[in-house]
Amino acid sequence: MLRQLQSRLASRKPFHFHLYCNPLENISVSSLSGTMQPRPKRALGSNAAAPSHHPSPPPSPSASPPPSPAPASAPTLTPTPSKKKSRPLPASPSFQPASLAQLRAKAARIQQQLAQLYPQPPIPLQHGSAFQLLVAVMLSAQSTDAKVNSVTPQLFARGPDAAAMAALEVPEIEGIIRVLGLAPTKARNVQRMSQLLLEQHGGQVPASFAALEALPGVGHKTASVVMCQAFGHPAFPVDTHIHRLAQRWGLSNGKSVEQTEQDLKTLLPEDSWRDMHLQMIYFGREHCPAQRHDTAACPVCSWAAPGAATVAETSFQASGAAGEQQASREGGRNRRARHGGNGNAGMAAAEEATGAEVASSDASAPVLLETGAGAQGAEAEGGSR
Repeated sequence: MLRQLQSRLASRKPFHFHLYCNPLENISVSSLSGTMQPRPKRALGSNAAAPSHHPSPPPSPSASPPPSPAPASAPTLTPTPSKKKSRPLPASPSFQPASLAQLRAKAARIQQQLAQLYPQPPIPLQHGSAFQLLVAVMLSAQSTDAKVNSVTPQLFARGPDAAAMAALEVPEIEGIIRVLGLAPTKARNVQRMSQLLLEQHGGQVPASFAALEALPGVGHKTASVVMCQAFGHPAFPVDTHIHRLAQRWGLSNGKSVEQTEQDLKTLLPEDSWRDMHLQMIYFGREHCPAQRHDTAACPVCSWAAPGAATVAETSFQASGAAGEQQASREGGRNRRARHGGNGNAGMAAAEEATGAEVASSDASAPVLLETGAGAQGAEAEGGSR
């Protein structure tokens, strides 16, 4: 091998010879002068051309250095869109136009009845401003109003307005509202909503559906409550109680909350939406629960629920038939009692007349009394003896 190498060097012919001096390093002799350099390895299955084994020329001193990359710009805060887009209301109500007058009369009667029960319904969520009402309604999702009212005093003491709430950390807000459902998500939404109010609305709650629903954690129902209760805008928020009662009373088909809102807005006058919204919520909680509800004892379902009139008529007819049967049984009992009394008198007269007739009467009388007048007649007959 050394002789071959020496002969090649002597002839000054180009050659390419591999020396496996180290099993971990592939060395190649690639120049006429016999200098050796590592041979770069290629990945298996790669079709890319092998790089040149000749070293690249060093850069000239006059060459300018490559330009440095531009510094990254600071990230800007952008509004966080709502995760769930609000669906538009249906174009038409769920009932037929022919039944509009009848349903409006039923809705007016229900409204009058609820107005007597709740003349001035208060807002169940405690708040002191439009911002606090917005936060309270956001926290009420998947939670009761009583639980929300138990945490909002401490929360509003730390963050009474948008600026103070935005300065709070998310873990601090979550620690205050941890007893509520979905507390981590609500804490992030409340802080981010407060920041957007500062950036886009000067820290004030906007009085428009589009601006409210663009805030994180604010849907159509929350925006409707704020627009209705804080700004006096005509709106009819539909929650789970209203959705259930409207279907139970036959005012909507209950297909969706959007359909229920459209149906109630069609049947009720606009100036009654604010109070009717709260009245239905209070009535659903106190008199019309979702489960184990006695519709016959409910002051509204007993007549307003579909089929309530038929059930009442059937119950009246059944009670009348039962009364007639009871009267018939009492009349028959009285007739049999009178008949049994005459028989006893006859037997007493026969006893005074002859003993044979008395024996005959005693043999036949118990059979008549037991089969006709029953046990009471038998006891009376025994006493006459």
